Amino acid sequence: MAQTNMLAMILAGGRGSRLHELTSKVAKPAVSYGGKYRIIDFPLSNCANSGIDIVGVLTQYESVLLNSYVAAGGRWGLDTKDSGVFVLTPRERADSGLDVYRGTADAISQNIDFVDAYDPEYILILSGDHIYKMNYDKMLRYHKEQGADATIAVRGVPIREASRFGIMNTDGNGRIIEFEEKPAKPKSNLASMGIYIFTWKTLRKLLVEDMKNPDSDHDFGKDIIPIMLNDGKKLCAYEFSGYWKDVGTIDSLWEANMDLLDSDNELDLDDTSWKIYTEDTGITPQYIASTAKIDGAYINQGAAVGGTVQRSVIFTNCKIAPGAKVIDSVLMPGAIVEEGAVVTRALVAENVRIGKNAKVGEKKSEEILLVAKNVKGED
Repeated sequence: MAQTNMLAMILAGGRGSRLHELTSKVAKPAVSYGGKYRIIDFPLSNCANSGIDIVGVLTQYESVLLNSYVAAGGRWGLDTKDSGVFVLTPRERADSGLDVYRGTADAISQNIDFVDAYDPEYILILSGDHIYKMNYDKMLRYHKEQGADATIAVRGVPIREASRFGIMNTDGNGRIIEFEEKPAKPKSNLASMGIYIFTWKTLRKLLVEDMKNPDSDHDFGKDIIPIMLNDGKKLCAYEFSGYWKDVGTIDSLWEANMDLLDSDNELDLDDTSWKIYTEDTGITPQYIASTAKIDGAYINQGAAVGGTVQRSVIFTNCKIAPGAKVIDSVLMPGAIVEEGAVVTRALVAENVRIGKNAKVGEKKSEEILLVAKNVKGED
């Protein structure tokens, strides 16, 4: 196979248990977002827009839908003679039998042969479940300029929230001198985004050693990064200031959808210079009835609205009957709200039906209500 300068590996095998029923049958990267997208569309589109031709997608948990969706990469333009998206699942091996990915680093370790086949100088490691737009080529240029062994993308977060993240402490020149995993008293607010660029030869050696260590968690944050720091390797922080959202909870997924309603939202999905590619469903256009009242909504193709929609995101094929109200909520594909029903501060899962005159959610509730089962109506 031809040599490639930088190859990307997307870690997409996590359970996403904090999304509850939304991930009971599908992997978190396959969860719907923003009216018509799936979360995995964002890292894959970033790769395509950044000129990365070879992408491995490492799947494991409830991966059938995700595997079929990713397929060969056609919707991202990565299906040419010199490019491709490859689904990489745990394989049965002669020396160890059927294995699973035991951690983020182990997932890469088990696919060293795949990476070696393309002989890259650099490898980009990505999470498959974050919402953001980033030019990875700019990050690679920074990595080269710094002469780094590893470069980690970081984003400033409010110091009061820093204890929720892996925090990078740096010197005055952007070199990482310490990594703290969810520190009680953080020394800085530079949170790791889970985006890494490594010089492949350096990382390969570390992965081979890590596989032999029975005490390792086989994790980049817990094992590989600390070892590199202890060994005096040069690790640099690449500061990113754009929109970035870890949608690992119901509240954060709801917030990420609500962010799209801001007139000055940073993500800007209408930006034609950095498109987010997704499945072309061939669905009919949206239908807005004369009875509809809409105020600040994001309504996708195939949706039919006859009722009131306020500050909400409505996905494909949703139906909102005349007399129904949807307020500060997210309706995922195929959700139906019948006549007289009221949905407030809720995230309604795919194909869930809210019955006639039913009341779901509360305006004053601090937590977002996940509605994952049909709600019976009231006569």
